[in-house]
Amino acid sequence: MNTTRIVQVDAFTDEPCTGNPAGVVPDADGLSSYQMQTIASEMALSETAFLRTSDEADRGIRYFTPAQEVDLCGHATIGSFAFLHDEGLEPGTTTLETNVGVLEIEVADDGAVWMTQDAPTIREVDVGYSRVADALGVERAALEGASDDLPLAVASTGLPFLVVPITYLSDLGNATPEMAAIEHLTDAVDATGIYLCTFDALEAESTLHGRMFAPGAGVPEDPVTGTASGAVGAYLDHFGAFDDDMPDELRLEQGHYVDRPGLVRVRVGDAVQVGGRGVTVLDGSLLVPDDEDDDILEA
Repeated sequence: MNTTRIVQVDAFTDEPCTGNPAGVVPDADGLSSYQMQTIASEMALSETAFLRTSDEADRGIRYFTPAQEVDLCGHATIGSFAFLHDEGLEPGTTTLETNVGVLEIEVADDGAVWMTQDAPTIREVDVGYSRVADALGVERAALEGASDDLPLAVASTGLPFLVVPITYLSDLGNATPEMAAIEHLTDAVDATGIYLCTFDALEAESTLHGRMFAPGAGVPEDPVTGTASGAVGAYLDHFGAFDDDMPDELRLEQGHYVDRPGLVRVRVGDAVQVGGRGVTVLDGSLLVPDDEDDDILEA
């Protein structure tokens, strides 16, 4: 059997063992889909990214959860380029081929990674506050209290999320989500997950605090979600949450309720950009099984 290098990077943080962990295979050329899926299952992280050569961009990437391939993953992208920067990638702009198209990635002088996402799409949905409240385990009044000019809507900048504003941080923290009901709800509105959020953030300089549930994708609660952060930034801009004074940069808190606090920076202008830091916490090698080998992968 061959071996491959694999690292774990905590994304949207510069503190180890916080933020959202992602696996990164720096050289995945030659690995089959089966082998990549097996490695992702062995890593047992929400996503593992596989960096490859590309004919269309500077690099290519594929993302796998422990159960399936997904088209886009924000935190695994941020983590991948934070790792590459640590390995010597110079600050500047580069391109990345994904399953949703070629994206632009900027590595800033301070090591922050900025990911330009797809053009946003926003669509309101009529699913009723009672159904959403029951699925999330929150009071219907707490949702309706936050609904002025901010309706239930599915927003996407690469992956679709049902955006659900709620009144207070205590309401968000006390949520007791029912995963089967959330999966049925997201299936009904054709969304990857639900992003529950409040402007009642922990830090005064933060824009909002969020939690993201995607049991249908194998992620009951994600610590810090880049794709959902871009989507909610586009959602807030679309519905005029800041009137005509959209901030140059949004700060989105997430992960505190699963003991993995992180911070996502979002810019909404001509394009939606999601930014953050990353720290490598594990670096090693892994035995790769023969293609279509059903044996258990050995670490």
